[in-house]
Amino acid sequence: MSSLFPTFARYPITIVKGKGSRLWDDQGKEYLDFMTGIAVTSLGHVPERVQNALVSQLDQLWHVSNLFYNPVQEKAAKLLTDNSCADAVFFCNSGAEANEAAIKLARRYHQKVLGNGRYEIVTLTHSFHGRTLATLTATGQDKVKEGFLPLPQGFVHVPLNDLAALEAAITDQTAAVMIELVQAEGGVHLADPAYVKAVRELCDRHGILLILDEVQTGMGRTGKLFAYEHYGIEPDIFTLAKGIASGFPVGAMLGKAALVPAFTAGSHGSTFSGTPIATAAIAATIETMLLEKAPERAAASGELLVSKLKQALAGLPNVTDVRGLGLIVGIECAGPVADIVAELHKRGLLVITAGPNVLRLLPNLLVTAEEIDEAVGIIAAVLSEQAAALSASN
Repeated sequence: MSSLFPTFARYPITIVKGKGSRLWDDQGKEYLDFMTGIAVTSLGHVPERVQNALVSQLDQLWHVSNLFYNPVQEKAAKLLTDNSCADAVFFCNSGAEANEAAIKLARRYHQKVLGNGRYEIVTLTHSFHGRTLATLTATGQDKVKEGFLPLPQGFVHVPLNDLAALEAAITDQTAAVMIELVQAEGGVHLADPAYVKAVRELCDRHGILLILDEVQTGMGRTGKLFAYEHYGIEPDIFTLAKGIASGFPVGAMLGKAALVPAFTAGSHGSTFSGTPIATAAIAATIETMLLEKAPERAAASGELLVSKLKQALAGLPNVTDVRGLGLIVGIECAGPVADIVAELHKRGLLVITAGPNVLRLLPNLLVTAEEIDEAVGIIAAVLSEQAAALSASN
């Protein structure tokens, strides 16, 4: 019997090794990884430049309190601000912590800097922002909230791409609007560009902060280093995690200069925030992404993947849509996909769901055309066989 809490519905596979786009289980079976730890190993498994940076840092310094300066942390922060619209970074350990920091910063900015007492955050239905009490309350899905009552006050949910509903939800207590530009866990649904621009204008008009949760969409995943670059707007705050450090557990909350006075000494913190090891992984990951032009490659590979999927799956009655942005791709099916996922895994392709009816594909940003062809072939075979079986049963 396992000594772990059973908080994860684990697939019956034990992974022991990874390199590039490949994983191996404890039986020696090889898998093509189109899941990447849920958009985490974005440079593939064990990327050499990041590995070397971690090994070098392990020989120098593992941990030092944030009561001291840490040059590796400063380097990672500068790489982020130099390549984004942000002016300041708070490092943490996960996407949930990054979103928690964003919520705290928004409230504190309104209450301590502007002095208006605002605290409410408007988020979207079908969103996912984390599993702390505040971030699961911010999440627009009831399933993550069961058994955790009472939940914190101050969160309102409205539908994606419904500007009228968002405007109606704004009150004199609204501090921020918090959205994902691609609702990855919620079904791979994309925010409409006109909607995003209107949200930015609405926030400006009402003196509300715009927070973008880029935990899954950031770090090149969508074909830009950050997803907001597709939309011609800049957020006041945005959050990162997943792909930021090639699998090392790190999160980051980034904000504009005007917000810096809200996070004074002692207002927020974390013992393991921005350790030398973590920030060495961040710096090496960003440097590799820029050197390898990973976002640009993700854009091209995403177009190729979607095009090949649409061609291979055309006419199948059990497939209703193929959509995505960069290398977040969803295949919406006419029914539940759990059995399809299991069969894909059995045939050596690792994918994940995005809700009950959507297959989510998250290959690494350096995926090759040959690997895309391999994955599409496996997916097409499984879905074609399912369609034939459904037709025969009717």
